[in-house]
Amino acid sequence: MATVMTVVGILVFVLGLLFSIAWHELGHLSTAKLFGIRVPQYMVGFGPTIWSRKKGDTEYGLKAVPLGGYIRMIGMFPPGADGRITQRSTSPWRSMIEDAREASYEEVKEGDESRLFYTRKPWKRVIVMFAGPFMNLLLSFGLFLTVMMGFGVSMAVPTIGTVSECVVKAGQATDTCPADAPAAPAFQAGLRPGDRVVSFDGDRIGNYEQLQGDIRKSAGKKVELVVERDGQRLTLEPTIAVNDVQKYDDQGLPVKGETVRAGFLGFTPTTGVVRLGLGQSVDRMYDMAENGVESLAALPGKIPGLWHSVVDGAPREVDSPIGMVGAARVSGEVFSLDIPGSQRVAYFVNLLAGINLSLFLFNMLPLLPLDGGHIAGAVWESVRRRFARMFRRPDPGPFDVARLMPLAYVVASVFIGFTLLVLVADLVNPVKIS
Repeated sequence: MATVMTVVGILVFVLGLLFSIAWHELGHLSTAKLFGIRVPQYMVGFGPTIWSRKKGDTEYGLKAVPLGGYIRMIGMFPPGADGRITQRSTSPWRSMIEDAREASYEEVKEGDESRLFYTRKPWKRVIVMFAGPFMNLLLSFGLFLTVMMGFGVSMAVPTIGTVSECVVKAGQATDTCPADAPAAPAFQAGLRPGDRVVSFDGDRIGNYEQLQGDIRKSAGKKVELVVERDGQRLTLEPTIAVNDVQKYDDQGLPVKGETVRAGFLGFTPTTGVVRLGLGQSVDRMYDMAENGVESLAALPGKIPGLWHSVVDGAPREVDSPIGMVGAARVSGEVFSLDIPGSQRVAYFVNLLAGINLSLFLFNMLPLLPLDGGHIAGAVWESVRRRFARMFRRPDPGPFDVARLMPLAYVVASVFIGFTLLVLVADLVNPVKIS
């Protein structure tokens, strides 16, 4: 049965990925048609065409490899400096430029002169190129809200899970107490597993993060701790110890290998599924977007770890990058877990939301051939023309994005190399959920 559910999870992920790709390309397609740009093709996937149908000016289709998609807009690049579409040269760089320019004009027909992409005002081109990633952002936002407000998220709650018998520093074993270790305040005060903390020193407790913060600020202080046990409320009076405890960053994430001197009560919380409000959900998504930007910036530093995981079999880090194959495996693993069906769905929706957020951030990089590269070109063109008007100079004309194609090939090569490395790592040393 577990094998069947794993296959179901992978298939559901593929369908979710295909929808995310189609949704992204729909953003480009709808805005391009809105501004009168002719779009000969709208394709989901790469490789051989499985199915296609032509409606109006556009051929809609599905291709065999569900790892991306595209729309073809005519006239993506302006003509060369001599006004011609092609200007051949023996230079390999010039050939790259003119091959790209020629490809953008190969489907131009008579009467299409007013339907070329590059002839649209820069702000319209920005909208067309931004619309694709923005659709992923919208989908990510909607899916995250569904999980956080509908299904709820797994998080620590202010209910006692286990009680430590003694005070030990963060990172030390807690199963045995050193001979000279003092008794933990929670143990001394009579705190028991299952107790729900209602208030801490007069502060009504709504979540575990609040309780943790109160404890850490109360080092050396005797406090009143109100707990609910078996339907009754009890007041305990522990004296908070001073100890080396785990350090957390501004976003509440543990800083690996670092501790701080703070208050210590001596218990671990239980984990529960909590539905968040709209404000909490938005705050949480903002933090996730910040983490996504930081993770994207940190990708080059992850390459050595990926390489060692493939060559040396080193364990994959918790924050190791995964590709679509790795994400599909995770989805299959989620569906095979022995947990309620609603939690399986919530895990999957959360995974798909994260992928859409990543697609938005990745595509916004100001590099060709990504959408962000075309946006940067249109913005630069607008700036050039604005300065020309300010200083009464001739209009410089459209910015020739085709001249950046050699750089685009380099960027694409780097992306392909990184994608292949992640793919191999996902196959031979995959990330697994606990």
